[in-house]
Amino acid sequence: MTTTAPQQKDPVGGDAPAAALHTGTSDIRALITRNLRQSGIYIAFVAIVALFAILTGGVSLSPGNITNIVLQYSYILVLAIGMVIVIVAGHIDLSVGSVVALTGAVSAVLVIGQGLPWWVGVLAALAVGLAVGAWHGFWAAYVGIPAFIVTLAGMLLFRGLTLRVLDNISLSPFPAEYQLVASGFLNGLLGGDGYDVFTLLIGALAVAGYAVSGFRTRVARVRYLQPVESFPLFVTRVVLVGSVVMAFAWQLAHARGLPLVLIILSVLVLAYGVVTKRTIFGRQVYAIGGNLNAATLSGVKVRAVNFWIFVNMGLLSAVAGIIYSSRSNGSQPAAGTMFELDAIAAAFIGGAAVTGGVGTVVGAMVGGLIMAVMSNGMQLMGVDQSVQSMVKGLVLLLAVAFDVYNKRRAGAAR
Repeated sequence: MTTTAPQQKDPVGGDAPAAALHTGTSDIRALITRNLRQSGIYIAFVAIVALFAILTGGVSLSPGNITNIVLQYSYILVLAIGMVIVIVAGHIDLSVGSVVALTGAVSAVLVIGQGLPWWVGVLAALAVGLAVGAWHGFWAAYVGIPAFIVTLAGMLLFRGLTLRVLDNISLSPFPAEYQLVASGFLNGLLGGDGYDVFTLLIGALAVAGYAVSGFRTRVARVRYLQPVESFPLFVTRVVLVGSVVMAFAWQLAHARGLPLVLIILSVLVLAYGVVTKRTIFGRQVYAIGGNLNAATLSGVKVRAVNFWIFVNMGLLSAVAGIIYSSRSNGSQPAAGTMFELDAIAAAFIGGAAVTGGVGTVVGAMVGGLIMAVMSNGMQLMGVDQSVQSMVKGLVLLLAVAFDVYNKRRAGAAR
């Protein structure tokens, strides 16, 4: 004789097994504990934002400064998207800063030096990024050289190639159309008295999309008997996230409107969020990083997946190179220096594991924003550059130490 789990009404409006509902305090605590790494990142981000708001007398949260953070650190966030995928697969890419410089240099030579249309420079930069990614992918995936060595060689190779392309000189300025990639804004489309209504509308749509996506995910988890937080806790989370997003949109609306680069970044985050969570390729990346032998035995084409991981990293490095050259209105031989370290730090601070198999695009974005807020806040306070480097280094070390501590504790529990 078989029995079924008792049914009870789930707060989402349907019947679900009672085992799937977590409304008690102990269950909620267990759920939060299982997601401590990711939850801790969000808490740390809010705490850092609040700290620098106090230390700078509110200047860090002013409309103009928030817009400046978006413009100044967008290319690092683009790199972080690709880097977290590389790290999840168990690799590392040390060449992205040099690729940013090379793609920007190619674009500058064609657009500024040869007088070609701005879009030719964009397409050429993307093509170079794809070629660089294929180069790295070939050596790492098919020849079998560790990615650390391949991309270290690439860092030197493509920095030297940048110097050769630019002939050791800087090129500027780009035409106005090219500059709009990183410095353009959408405002005044729907009017507004002292603020941009269109920016607020986009913010509201983003909140609505987040709420609907979260609700659908909750329903699916209940259906498959997976643990979920109580419905009041779910609503509270949506309200808090929505409040932060709308406050951010409100500040942008009172500055210059919606930056075009933020639209580019948002599209990339949404697209790669879907790729990593809802596609076969994304699941294979996590499988390779989590257990290479098991992935191979499961039929995953490891070499092909690793190849396309680096092709993707090259493409996103080119996007970052276009944004950076547009932002700086030119190309310099030293462009992109240390960008790879900022991208790696963003991924690790955002929850990626040093051993691979763990990490999310959203987490990398939060990690990148933590670095951005810290750098911007210390600059506003006039902190010496040497101190800024030390602080960021300590934050990265603590983030990785926290990851190692969690793994040891999980191993001891088994």
